[in-house]
Amino acid sequence: MTAEVLRVPPELSAREPAEQRAPGRGRDAVRLLVSRGTAEPAHHAFRELPRLLSAGDVLVVNTSRTLPAALDGRLGDGRGRGEPVVVHFSTRADRQHPRPEAADGDWAVELRTPDGRGSTRQRAGGPAGAVVRLPDGARLELRAPVDRGGVRLWWARVSGAPVADLLRRYGRPIRYGYTDRDQPLDAYQTVFAVGSPDGGGSAEMPSAARPFTASLVARLVSRGVQIAPVTLHTGVASAEAYEPPYPERFAVPPSTAWQINAARAGGGKVVAVGTTAVRALETAAGADGRIRAASGWTELVVTPERGVRAVDGLLTGLHEPQASHLLMLEAVGRAAAGADFGDTLCRAYAEAVRHRYLWHEFGDLHLILPS
Repeated sequence: MTAEVLRVPPELSAREPAEQRAPGRGRDAVRLLVSRGTAEPAHHAFRELPRLLSAGDVLVVNTSRTLPAALDGRLGDGRGRGEPVVVHFSTRADRQHPRPEAADGDWAVELRTPDGRGSTRQRAGGPAGAVVRLPDGARLELRAPVDRGGVRLWWARVSGAPVADLLRRYGRPIRYGYTDRDQPLDAYQTVFAVGSPDGGGSAEMPSAARPFTASLVARLVSRGVQIAPVTLHTGVASAEAYEPPYPERFAVPPSTAWQINAARAGGGKVVAVGTTAVRALETAAGADGRIRAASGWTELVVTPERGVRAVDGLLTGLHEPQASHLLMLEAVGRAAAGADFGDTLCRAYAEAVRHRYLWHEFGDLHLILPS
């Protein structure tokens, strides 16, 4: 799918959470577009999800907690006021990070320009050695682009205060211009989110799970649908067109590996909630499709050519036509349909536009299932 195939009108961006769009709404008051194989897409309310799944199916959910990853700063060494910028903290490197240019404790960051309306717009990063002054006298120094030749994400080193403390005291959730206003951090946490022992988390919400509520989870469980946790800490999602995902930290616990393998052996479907859950599971899957407990960093990019081994279906948001995530949707759809899924995906997205579905993290969802 390309931007030329489909244009998403700006008014179809979800500008606020579902529970704020009308009195009495809950998080689950969103719509659900359902693709089964290559059949024409069907329209449902998200609250109908339990009856669209079967006893023995497994929903795999990402438990990563969203960080208040946006922080105000000024570009310059302090000899002048400096240019105001907003720093988006994406990913913290450690000794096991697969990119050799990432030193232990570095952060991949994106510098953005305030737009005067509480949001930001893109700007080039750099140059190497540039300094951003942060609250409490902390300083951020840009070291090198995350990708050679890239200008958006840079490796940076923060001195003067721990990043976790700065984000906790002064940070706020990352917000883009299609939303109306700032939201509290709780609006960006899913019902599955749990704190990480090392303070890690996601720069942006694993948003496919946002519409779940405790009561909906209870209905799923009472129907015999299992919930299996994985963790993948997402980086910033404001990628340029066709930009592939970056390395991200993940963990698939032994209990989840056992649960999924047992479900598949019994004929149950494994449905990932979000592209992040797919990336974690497929990283932990062997060539035989069995899941093994695993943790660390994943650089896996799921494409139709690579295919999927451990996932039978996917619940996900609606992505921009130029987003690299659509390659993953095509891969899952091809496995579910037993055929090429590109045309089916295009038809589904055209149907979503025609019926005024809403895009982005507060928007509607798309469920891809086998025929």
